[in-house]
Amino acid sequence: MARSVDFRLLSITDRHATQGRSLEVVVQESCQAGLRAVQLREKDLSPAELYELAQKVKNIMKPFKSNLFINDRTDIVLAVGADGVHLTTQSLKPTVVRKIVSANLLIGASTHSTDEALAAENDGADFITFGPIYPTPSKAAYGKPLGLEALSRTIDQVTLPVFAIGGVTPSRVCECIDAGAYGVAAISAIMSAPNVFESVTSFRQALGDI
Repeated sequence: MARSVDFRLLSITDRHATQGRSLEVVVQESCQAGLRAVQLREKDLSPAELYELAQKVKNIMKPFKSNLFINDRTDIVLAVGADGVHLTTQSLKPTVVRKIVSANLLIGASTHSTDEALAAENDGADFITFGPIYPTPSKAAYGKPLGLEALSRTIDQVTLPVFAIGGVTPSRVCECIDAGAYGVAAISAIMSAPNVFESVTSFRQALGDI
């Protein structure tokens, strides 16, 4: 049996959005503020470059006992000893990935509709992100924001922990949780924050300091 999802804030990386800081610095400051989960999502890197970055990020996060997820690349997850993999709709299905990784590695899945959420659950994902909920440039490719009503309807139909994503800020956390979300995922609200420590702290306080 896979271990439980013991975090409610997921920071998704974008080293191009760090306002001139290194990604390593942003991850360090996030973990110092109590962040417990990072999804390394750097799609433009080669496998060798991604492995090198993942190793650096893993070493930074290790003293904080935070969870590291690698986007899509199960091979790099295994190579660096990450805590899980996050899959897209174009990735291998969770059922296939589970044949490769042990039960104690978590499998997340990105979803953008109720049907995709149900499919991810049926295929064995441990948790899903659902969105975009609000307008955000990073999710513009997925069309118009789905909104809180779609989030709530989807949560009513799945049993997995659902993380709201897309334009989520600390001030919007409460309405996502009220809609039934287990937690939230953020990209620019953390990566681009003028003060990363304060941003993560604000998210944690809105989530009940978890």
